[in-house]
Amino acid sequence: MQNYLCVTIRFLDDSFHGRADGGEPEWPPSPLRLYQALVAAAAARWNEREKLGYAVPALRWLEQQCSPMIIAPSCAKGARYRIYVPDNVGDLVGRSWSKRGAASFSEYRTEKDVEPMRLADANDEVHYCWPVVVDADSEAALTTILTAARSITHLGWGIDMVVADAEIRPIDSLVKFRGLRWEPGPYDSGTVLRVPTRGTLDNLIQRHTAFLKRTSLSESLFQPVPALATFSTSGYHLSTTPTNRPFVAFSLRQTDDHGFSAFDTARHSMTVAAMVRHASSSPKLIHSLGWPEEDVSRIILGHAEDRGAPHQPVAGPRLAFIPVPSIESRNKTSNDKVVGSVRRVLVVPFGSGLKSGYLSDLARLLDGQDLIEKKSPKTVAVLSRIQSIATDRVLGRYLEPSSTWATVTPVVLPGYDDPRKLRRRLSPEGLSELDTEEKKIILKKLDQRIDYLLRKAIVQSGFSPELSRNAEIDWRGAGYWPGTESASRYAVPEQHRRYRRLHVRITWRDANHAPISIPGPICIGGGKYSGMGLFASLPVGVPPVGVPASAGSNPHSTTNKENHPTR
Repeated sequence: MQNYLCVTIRFLDDSFHGRADGGEPEWPPSPLRLYQALVAAAAARWNEREKLGYAVPALRWLEQQCSPMIIAPSCAKGARYRIYVPDNVGDLVGRSWSKRGAASFSEYRTEKDVEPMRLADANDEVHYCWPVVVDADSEAALTTILTAARSITHLGWGIDMVVADAEIRPIDSLVKFRGLRWEPGPYDSGTVLRVPTRGTLDNLIQRHTAFLKRTSLSESLFQPVPALATFSTSGYHLSTTPTNRPFVAFSLRQTDDHGFSAFDTARHSMTVAAMVRHASSSPKLIHSLGWPEEDVSRIILGHAEDRGAPHQPVAGPRLAFIPVPSIESRNKTSNDKVVGSVRRVLVVPFGSGLKSGYLSDLARLLDGQDLIEKKSPKTVAVLSRIQSIATDRVLGRYLEPSSTWATVTPVVLPGYDDPRKLRRRLSPEGLSELDTEEKKIILKKLDQRIDYLLRKAIVQSGFSPELSRNAEIDWRGAGYWPGTESASRYAVPEQHRRYRRLHVRITWRDANHAPISIPGPICIGGGKYSGMGLFASLPVGVPPVGVPASAGSNPHSTTNKENHPTR
């Protein structure tokens, strides 16, 4: 289960005075602002006010983590007011007084307009949550950060006093935090906040050294302190309004480029994903990219462990290689669409924090790469980058915003759907011992378990708990799209074969049960990094194959908000 490093800030007043670029009020407080507070708290905690030492390894580790999720209360601009700040002119006033003059400090003041952000409740908290892997490499850093965080006293201006705490929490417990969830995006879109990056700590140390020497006796002039220059930015958006997920698309062309290379969706999708992943991790291509070996192992291959060690899941960004089945008309006289063979591939990052340029650089070098079969080393297709997504009608089904989506490849449940072996009681031998009411209770428990796993899979794919909780979900073994096969017939990665596969339909809804449009690509569940659990948008007003047009006709349709994914 994914764990998070959570730093919790509680303001002692109901106001926050921090400013973003351009002097505009900032909300939520940026991760860089919290990082600076952590550095100051570490210096105070270990009494290293001139030279930081003890916490340096932990702070360097933290600055290299992906941008955190922020859970913050709603906040509104408070009333603007004006203050008069005394200038630092004590020498001028003192000189006047020494000559029996009448100078006054009140004559040397600068006007300053203040517009704080007001919290709805002074007891509201702001939570910063980093996904982390707790292991031998990170344990010491996490222990230091947990200790330092409890010494934070200010966040924002000097008057923005706070108390802080920190702990390691599983993903399931994050729903207990009140407030709006701000998710980091891959690009500077939405609300742009500053975040720490590699080198931020060194820059802060340099600034502190310059501050201590600004009035050195060996220098005749005042030495101004340079501004902080080493940081990055991340676009944050509310979890209920997800942004478009970045991707690159390729078509699978024949070696002579006379047409598409087509692969059976149910039996060879996994093979296509493996071939693209292999091409992406080839030594020649990686050498051209210049990626560190650790990034190749984590981002492309999905291994966070050292070579030879037991498998560890990747906490940060990872690339999914998703084969895309064509959705096409089989009859020229009909507009009915059918799921066909795989002729395209999407490369999609999951998780936040993918370094700038990684996806575009990989896409540039993958263009024109051969796909080679493992069993008989021959080229079976050539990757050709699709430059104009808008003109590709097939990709439109997977990318354009829609409120209703259905799987073209089944979702692999992220866990056992019957851990208590309740289904055994429904066997012919067990049914004779059950009355009607007991049978209904067992069936309800089985449905609740599947509903829980599906909502959990939605959250694990990067969607917010709010979207997962409000979604209307139904499922079955047969597909909702014409041309799809029974869910059990699809080949899946070996580690996921013990889990149940289901075709799923999702209608995204808000808290008021109104439909909301969500952009693609959408891919959830176990095996999503190889294209299992891929959704395509269903046409508006047209029921999927085998489903009556009346709402709520599917016995597995659920909107029960009690079945949220973190139960």
